[in-house]
Amino acid sequence: MAAPCTALLFPGQGSQTDDMRDEVGRHRPDLLELAEREVGEDPFARVEENTRFAQPALFCASLAGLSRLDGIEPEFYAGHSLGEIAALVAAESLSEEDGLRIVALRGRLMDEAAARAPDSGMLALRAELDLAQQLAERHGLTVANDNAPGQVVLSGHDEGLEAATSDAEEEGARTTRLPVAGGFHSPAIESAVPEFEQALAETEFASPRAPVFSGVTAEPFDDPARQLAQSLTCPVRWREILLALHERGARRFVETGPGKVLTGLAKRTLDDIEATTAEALSEDAARA
Repeated sequence: MAAPCTALLFPGQGSQTDDMRDEVGRHRPDLLELAEREVGEDPFARVEENTRFAQPALFCASLAGLSRLDGIEPEFYAGHSLGEIAALVAAESLSEEDGLRIVALRGRLMDEAAARAPDSGMLALRAELDLAQQLAERHGLTVANDNAPGQVVLSGHDEGLEAATSDAEEEGARTTRLPVAGGFHSPAIESAVPEFEQALAETEFASPRAPVFSGVTAEPFDDPARQLAQSLTCPVRWREILLALHERGARRFVETGPGKVLTGLAKRTLDDIEATTAEALSEDAARA
């Protein structure tokens, strides 16, 4: 029987786990050294503090997860927000060194932009996209993440988020204020874009070995430098990416990195699929 059409998924910020430094040290110690050089110190030691440290650490953990996937040749790649860069590296569109350099810069610039807009943040809604869009328009916010049916994130200024929380709860929707420092994937961090855009313009991208999907377009990247710069302030269209991958034939979705967030989103969005993690596949192979 032919293997199912596979999409590799790479998580974004918020998927960190306590053991991910050990995993990187076991499978890719060279990435630890490279990360320390790029960040100026060990990012894993301060991963809970802010994007400056969390993003390089998660990027390294995602690439280390690839070592568990011997024998799997994916037909597609996709990453959630930060995970896009790991996906491009895995698909050989971008070198590991350039990927880590870009990630370290991205984390620093987003942290600095959040500090310049301290009265902003993000709000998770257990609500459908239509309600989230209404709340965003009513209160001057942005739909930052369309993650799955009934799972949307708003981003923007605190006053609007507080008003949206009240309105959403009146509609019977559950809300959670996310523990992040700024209004990511919204105009609130526009100040991070110019320097990031310039660095991307100076970075070499090759044709990927298989299509890599962009969170900005929910289609394969056709201009990675431009689309990665846009991704800082544009919504993450993750639900649409999953639907697009499924439409193109993907039936197995393998999360390659720490945590199981994307595995859960795939199961929530699609019915006739296998959704698992690289770690689970590796454990199954070891038992066989």
